[in-house]
Amino acid sequence: MTGTDWPLWEVFVRSRRGLSHTHAGSLHAPDAEMALRNARDLYTRRGEGVSIWVVPSTAITASSPDEKDPFFEPSADKPYRHPTFYDIPEGVQHL
Repeated sequence: MTGTDWPLWEVFVRSRRGLSHTHAGSLHAPDAEMALRNARDLYTRRGEGVSIWVVPSTAITASSPDEKDPFFEPSADKPYRHPTFYDIPEGVQHL
């Protein structure tokens, strides 16, 4: 297997404890272990991460932006799912 045949991996990094993982980018690697090592070297060089996830791109299924309205419309009729009528206490972070 050559470098051009390696699968594409999506990299998610959590910058601090208590925060969510965010998509940092993509890379090619022959396996999960090498993808994890390469992601560490590429996306956390300056110590900005505490956790890394690598996921094969083929394992990700996403909704299409063209189908945004019909896909998300059913949730619009459930206002209890949105905290618009709750007061957020002062001092609450990452909500």
